[in-house]
Amino acid sequence: MIMDYQLIWVLLIAVAVFAYVTLDGFDLGIGILFPFIKDPVKRGRMMNTVAPIWDGNETWLVLGGGGLYAAFPKAYSLLMTAFYIPVFVMLLALVFRGVAFEFRFKSKNHQKHWDIAFSTGSIIASAMQGAMLGGFIEGIAVENGRFVGGAFDWLSPFSIFCATAVVVGYALLGTGWLIMKMEGDFQGNLRRLAKPAVIWMAANLAVVSLMTTYVNPAYAERWFAMPNLAFLAPIPLITAGLLFWLWRAVSHREKTVFGITLGIFFLCYLGFGITLYPNIVPPMITFRDAAAPQNSLAFMLVGAVILLPVIFAYTAYAYWVFRGKVSDEGYH
Repeated sequence: MIMDYQLIWVLLIAVAVFAYVTLDGFDLGIGILFPFIKDPVKRGRMMNTVAPIWDGNETWLVLGGGGLYAAFPKAYSLLMTAFYIPVFVMLLALVFRGVAFEFRFKSKNHQKHWDIAFSTGSIIASAMQGAMLGGFIEGIAVENGRFVGGAFDWLSPFSIFCATAVVVGYALLGTGWLIMKMEGDFQGNLRRLAKPAVIWMAANLAVVSLMTTYVNPAYAERWFAMPNLAFLAPIPLITAGLLFWLWRAVSHREKTVFGITLGIFFLCYLGFGITLYPNIVPPMITFRDAAAPQNSLAFMLVGAVILLPVIFAYTAYAYWVFRGKVSDEGYH
């Protein structure tokens, strides 16, 4: 049997990126929510909900980036060159946020400063991811296999709007996670925060989707030309239905809110993949053009087959062990 190693590696990297976006997304969302929660005790409880798992969530970022470097070195070179500034800022924000996460619980005299650092790092990291998403959709300037654009090509009105969309989306993920973990009056406050976030997220999704079709005529044709329109129409329709369900669930559900938000993220991610396929560096370089040699892909796949189940297993175990509600006495 002939295996399509290039397609397998694209799917593996896509899984790793989605896992990072959803898992690290909700703990970034907790930092984004900090400005709306003033009580330091409640902030401590919020952080305790992710304290045992937040660093493990970032494993998927390493796996996605490392997989891209190894399996598609040409794409890695072009994307890192084009997005050097936002990648550097994002990583710096994640490091700063990680330091703040640990020191907040130990430096009681400067807890407010570490709260600001944690929140700022979360917002900046999320915004940079959204800006890179917008720049990626708009396309990378490539000639003769080399990046020929400027250092700030990624910065545009569209990428700024995508940055705000990701920040709001992560905040909603974080709210859903906290509603599931908290109870009482605090849970009620979180539900009130979630209501406007659902509206804002719905508006962002609608605008980003429409703007994407104007960025490149090929994207519009992919979605609106027949017979694609008939096959792909269920994706936005189901997304709209989930948003309406989420709006109703926020008032009286617990676990459902987080689950529905994950479903919305999955459909958005699926739509993103359909829009860009088969390009790995839009608008012209496909994943087959950028792939490493077949022998290398086959050799690395052996390691991935061994490593991925281990990562899934310890991630699932960590979430299982620390399931349930969180009180003031948490992980720290």
